[in-house]
Amino acid sequence: MQKVHFIGIGGTGISAIALLLLEKGWQVSGTDKSASRYFDAVTAKGARTLLGHSPELALSADVIVRSSAVHDDDPEVLAARAKGIPVLKRNDFLPELTAGYQTLAVAGSHGKTTCSAMLITMLRGLGADPTFILGAQVRPLNTNAHAGTGSLFVIEADEYDHMFLGLSPKISLLTNVEYDHPDFFTTPEAYNQAFAAFIRHTQPGGAVIACAEDAGMRALLANEDFSGIQVLTYGYSEGCAYQIQNIRWNGEGYDFSLFHTNTQKEIGSFRLSVPGRHNLLNAAGAVAVLHQMGLPAAKARASLADFSGTERRFESVCHSADTIVINDYGHHPTQLNLTLEAARELYPDHCLWAVWEPHTYSRTDAMQEAFTVALQRADRVVILPTYAARETAETDTPFQIAKNIPGARTACFDGFAEAADFVAGQAKGLNVVIVFSAGKGPQFASLLCEKLDERRQND
Repeated sequence: MQKVHFIGIGGTGISAIALLLLEKGWQVSGTDKSASRYFDAVTAKGARTLLGHSPELALSADVIVRSSAVHDDDPEVLAARAKGIPVLKRNDFLPELTAGYQTLAVAGSHGKTTCSAMLITMLRGLGADPTFILGAQVRPLNTNAHAGTGSLFVIEADEYDHMFLGLSPKISLLTNVEYDHPDFFTTPEAYNQAFAAFIRHTQPGGAVIACAEDAGMRALLANEDFSGIQVLTYGYSEGCAYQIQNIRWNGEGYDFSLFHTNTQKEIGSFRLSVPGRHNLLNAAGAVAVLHQMGLPAAKARASLADFSGTERRFESVCHSADTIVINDYGHHPTQLNLTLEAARELYPDHCLWAVWEPHTYSRTDAMQEAFTVALQRADRVVILPTYAARETAETDTPFQIAKNIPGARTACFDGFAEAADFVAGQAKGLNVVIVFSAGKGPQFASLLCEKLDERRQND
């Protein structure tokens, strides 16, 4: 199999697979409904790409891989099936992609992109050259995929559409389990069962490394039978196989050590240069993977200290003397909570703004109360139009959320221009503006930076 066509090639997950295959020398083509930076990236790397539908281009491939947003009635899907060309989802294609590698898979409702990037950064710091695909670019590598020369494959294991069930990992790292994607997983039970199935896909002789600080993770381990699978926990408590100790805030992140309780030995001391206790847990999980692989984890201290994050995860996009604008991929209440908490720790003297673009109506409806609570962590709240993604049934839930936030500190807008004018006009003194979005947030943040610059020039 040497020629693959991707439907939805501009998506983060699909584009990563396409980039990896291009680097391996495969012939790649693809279509998408609109241009994006990822669409442009695969085009620049040599993929033959078109906007819109192109059954003719699809029929030139040996196999079709479609994104989760592409339905059975898609013209390219119909044309390929009529000609007998296999049409696969990501989970169907992953066995081909990961064959011959030792797979290190990072799963979880939140944090899997950052945790995967930390692991990749430390592996590279130890001299390894892992193959990887994940859902955002790793800074400073400026890519979300790479065909390495070693035997290791680090992959962000996405639960949506059961993508991660196409994997058979040597090590499965789970950051947390909290209900999400109500448009696909109709109940929390269905969601939990998907993660239980993922754990059971771990190879015999491998290991599952799970965060003991997450209530959902603890419940899953307690309620499901994982006999025959080595499950190791990490966290703060003495009962963890990997215990975080000696935590100290260093001004931008944390210094800490990791203790292996099975051998009663300290693995090493580490420095983290990004804020948030959730990132401390992410780092501990990534170090635990190194240790389980028999690698000298303590020697990865410098590379972890240099880790600066990933695209759209607490990513500063402009910074003046008084206002900082940050892009964040947060689209679940827990993600908003953790990011706002980290921002408070890092910028205690600033007015904290949450500019939120709701992502899908189903998630916003299902988690209305939790979003209302999370947004109250901010001093000021701005709600943008909902990014519908794959959905069409509109609701007015964001407006209800705004009404339920006490005090006159929340505003809803029908367009980006009006919202950017409002924030730029109101942001006086020291401000941190976090743009929460899994959709068009970067466009809004860029517009806001322009407005702030105009304001400074006119003052």
